[in-house]
Amino acid sequence: MNRRVWTWGVAALAAGALALGSVFAVGGARAQGAAVPLTTVSTEQGFGLFQQKCLGCHGNKLVAPAAPAPDTLRSMAPERIYEALTVGPMKSVGDTLTDPQRRQVSESIAGRLFGSTSQGDAKDMPNRCKANPAYRIAGTRWNGWGADTRNTRFQSAASAGMTASDLPKLKLKWAFGLPNSTSSYSQPTMVGGRVFIGTDTGNIYSIDAETGCVYWSFRAIAGVRAAPVIGPGKAGPVLYVGDLRAHFYALDARTGRQLWMNRVETNFTQRVTAGATLYNGVVYVPISAWEEFSAKVLDYGCCTARGAVAALDAATGKRLWKTVVIPGPLKATRKNSQGVQQYGPAGGAVWNTPAVDPKLGRIYFGTGDGTTYPAAPTIDSVMALDMKTGKVRWSYQAHAKDSFLVGCRPDQGPTDNCPTVQGPDWDIPASVILKDLPGGKRTILVGTKPGDILALDPDRGGKLIWRTNIRGGPPIGDGPQMHPGGIGVQWGGAADADTVYYGLRGGGAGAMKIATGERVWFNDLDARAGPGDPINHGAAATGIPGAAIFAGGDGRITALSTKDGSKLWSIETARTFDTVNKVPAHGGSLISSGVTVADGMMFIGSGYAVNGGAPGNVLLAYSIK
Repeated sequence: MNRRVWTWGVAALAAGALALGSVFAVGGARAQGAAVPLTTVSTEQGFGLFQQKCLGCHGNKLVAPAAPAPDTLRSMAPERIYEALTVGPMKSVGDTLTDPQRRQVSESIAGRLFGSTSQGDAKDMPNRCKANPAYRIAGTRWNGWGADTRNTRFQSAASAGMTASDLPKLKLKWAFGLPNSTSSYSQPTMVGGRVFIGTDTGNIYSIDAETGCVYWSFRAIAGVRAAPVIGPGKAGPVLYVGDLRAHFYALDARTGRQLWMNRVETNFTQRVTAGATLYNGVVYVPISAWEEFSAKVLDYGCCTARGAVAALDAATGKRLWKTVVIPGPLKATRKNSQGVQQYGPAGGAVWNTPAVDPKLGRIYFGTGDGTTYPAAPTIDSVMALDMKTGKVRWSYQAHAKDSFLVGCRPDQGPTDNCPTVQGPDWDIPASVILKDLPGGKRTILVGTKPGDILALDPDRGGKLIWRTNIRGGPPIGDGPQMHPGGIGVQWGGAADADTVYYGLRGGGAGAMKIATGERVWFNDLDARAGPGDPINHGAAATGIPGAAIFAGGDGRITALSTKDGSKLWSIETARTFDTVNKVPAHGGSLISSGVTVADGMMFIGSGYAVNGGAPGNVLLAYSIK
């Protein structure tokens, strides 16, 4: 946890809560305009508590055959789970938790926040658009996570509607409050003059880019962290997105009507956190998991979740194929000292959006750490799959032997659930970038958590071209584990014609030549932090001509010169905003999603109440017009 971000977040949120107004009692419903309570962290933070306190019975038929299975609990409303923990059959367990912890567990297992069942509907908002004209995919756009199917996150001057010299002209055009939310972490998509964004309450909104009026809302079964992607359909444009219980949806992009839904994974720990990639009538859906958080608890049967990518027919939702990161069947391995069955091999969550290579008919993506020992060869790797069949064409492992569970270091009281050798948690959470080079050559750019940047050759089976650490010095490789996981690249970079740009979770941002891996510049971006206490800049970078744009855990957006890394412009989002829909709103940490830029406008959701980030519940639109 970044101590500075955490302490800043509490102070900022406290001020924000006072500004936003009163909060209903914990456990009760919140009004649509109510503030985010100080005790709420996010729908994700309670999952470890659930593993620690509940899985000794739920899902354990030998101990409690009548206890509802975890997946059954996930179908319940958070209010119902909370009631069971406070006055119902699970009060004895609930009494061992604080009230904020009971709320966190309830919201985490349900995958949505209190009050989200009935709150936040667009039809109840005062800024409802007066008309909903025919909608089509036209004009400049930022579609999905990477802006294109190669994940370059770069917009030309024509597409961005601006260059570096225009950034000082940006002014706040409108702010849209996300009712009841604590994390505005779904990156907005802008296509055809409409902005689409998901929320941790499960609401998905369609908003007019120019005015901020809202066309429609749709409530998913669980929270939506992924970036929506828009594609053509028989009756008009279609929106595709997944939720935190691994449901994947196709919605009519004009009306919000559900066209189909497919649950791409049934393991109760698995979910869709990254944006899907849409290409030629097929949606490629990345599948991650939230299993490693407290799986060291001896009541838990560790571990059963394995990362995967599923290919769905965009028209019908029918699954065409699904490829699991770790090949072979999941097997029962041993029983731990408490007699709880253990499983393996597991891990390899896919936290990122696949890049598409039509030339070879392949998709490329990064994988996470293993949760069981020994770690499979496809852990912490880049994988190439056949687009039509899902067959693995090749994989390149950036870091070997990375079996990792939270809390398993020697000083953290490891149990015999823990890996025999605890790894450093060096996954590849960032989306890989596919780039063309002069002379017809191509490269796949890979950012890793310890800061190694790799270039792989897609035309020679993923052969390594170069490997450089963006912070300087030799690449870390599989070296000493004293390097903490997370000092380097977290969620992604941006690439122009010859340079790639990354912000780092451990603070700062850098640029490297795509052809050679030569460092061009590095800016520590820590003017407002003390020594050894950097601001998290792990959010995905964004590029426009002349500027690389980074977001920070302190809520600030900063643009640096692509030439020398000097500061060009910045703006603060961690403050209270008046909103077009009259929902009290406050910005917070910017740690995952980056800014999206199109048609002379910039959009970002501010707030990330996960792992110490400061909460926020606002979508911001800036314009140079």
